[in-house]
Amino acid sequence: MAAFDFFVVNVAAPSVRLDLRAGEAEIELVVGGYAFAYASALVLGGRLGDLFGHRRLFTTGMVAFAITSALCGVAQTPEELIAARLLQGLSAALMLPQVLAVISAESEGSGRARAMAWYGVAAGAGSIAGQVFGGLLVTADVAGLGWRLIFLINLPIGAVGAVAALRVLPARPSARTTANARLDPLGALGLAVGVALLLVPLTVGRSSGWPLWTWISLLAAVPVLALTIRWQRVLQTGGGQPLLELSLLRARSFRTGLVANFAFMLFFGSYMFTLALLLQTGLGLDAFRAGLAFAPAGVTFSASALLAPRLVARHGAGVLVGGSLLTAAGLVILAAVAGHGSSIAAIVTISALISLGNGLVLPSLVGAALLDVPAAHVGAAAGALTTTQQFASAAGVAVIGTLYFEAAGTDAGTGMAWSASVDAGLVLAVAAAVVYGAIIRRAPPEIRTAGLPTAR
Repeated sequence: MAAFDFFVVNVAAPSVRLDLRAGEAEIELVVGGYAFAYASALVLGGRLGDLFGHRRLFTTGMVAFAITSALCGVAQTPEELIAARLLQGLSAALMLPQVLAVISAESEGSGRARAMAWYGVAAGAGSIAGQVFGGLLVTADVAGLGWRLIFLINLPIGAVGAVAALRVLPARPSARTTANARLDPLGALGLAVGVALLLVPLTVGRSSGWPLWTWISLLAAVPVLALTIRWQRVLQTGGGQPLLELSLLRARSFRTGLVANFAFMLFFGSYMFTLALLLQTGLGLDAFRAGLAFAPAGVTFSASALLAPRLVARHGAGVLVGGSLLTAAGLVILAAVAGHGSSIAAIVTISALISLGNGLVLPSLVGAALLDVPAAHVGAAAGALTTTQQFASAAGVAVIGTLYFEAAGTDAGTGMAWSASVDAGLVLAVAAAVVYGAIIRRAPPEIRTAGLPTAR
């Protein structure tokens, strides 16, 4: 649900703009408002799960997501839709960190490996579904609802999901008792403001020509985040319960796992964005057909993500290296083909190859980052990891997307060639981190049975 609603609005944006008579800046806030509200509150959502129980927070987030989706679906003005999208992003931030937290806290060995694989499948399938089914739902125009159906469809899904969560998820109390639970409102505010100061200009800066306020916002994020981190240290030294457990960075797997996930998602966010541009502006596909072009990539991603745990259990970190090299090779081929004109069939085939490598890498990177995290802090760690991924995706769209537009000029293929080349370098950096043991230095036996990457 979280991934679907992140991507689906891109497809429906033209219909929303026409129906609500929204301007370009308002449409950007409809798309980007969800992203920065979501990213700003992910760590807080994870911490709340640690304090009050992951099942409780997941169910609350699921219900809130369904309600805010309904508010999006009935919005009558651009302002109402923007406000509803902000609330929807906050609801997603309550819901999503609990998934990784429950997987990490309630499973081990091969069970955890399978769970991480299915987590990867869900993330990939949600992203692809946003592209494919978004266009289908808008085109179908069921009961004259048009674009509103992309939000209203979350109502039955949310109801079923909330009931299933109450019946299936463990009802164990949180690792920290609620009697001693404390929130860190100042830390939550500082982190939310700092992330928003970064993500808002990255979201709307390119299309608005990077006005002065975007640069001021980016610069202001530095002292805001620095002061927030300083406050976290003061609070921890004084025996309080900070929002960010900075001690987690002492765990090598978590520290370097954040870096590896950042590099990978920097590539992934920019790749999904620039490939959609190539299909629509370069090859002339409409939104629905462009979405269908992503479907084979969704199949190969899901297949390799499910296969990855068995391969990693048998071959260790070499699978991550191989997956990264496969992705990088696909990007190099894409750069060569796109720069000299290409058919739709060629682009679809190459993107399926790239996604085959992605599925081997992404779920294992997530699992590796959370490997050494204590159970009491797994929710906050999952929130920090997901925040890192979300910010990296937005930064990839802004930075590498700008390179795409600068290089494209009148030829979308040239822009794709340049951006794919940069993305290949980022994926090779992930492979280098694994090769040199930057993710896990030593591999205890249980890691191999868990299907998580091991350093060699």
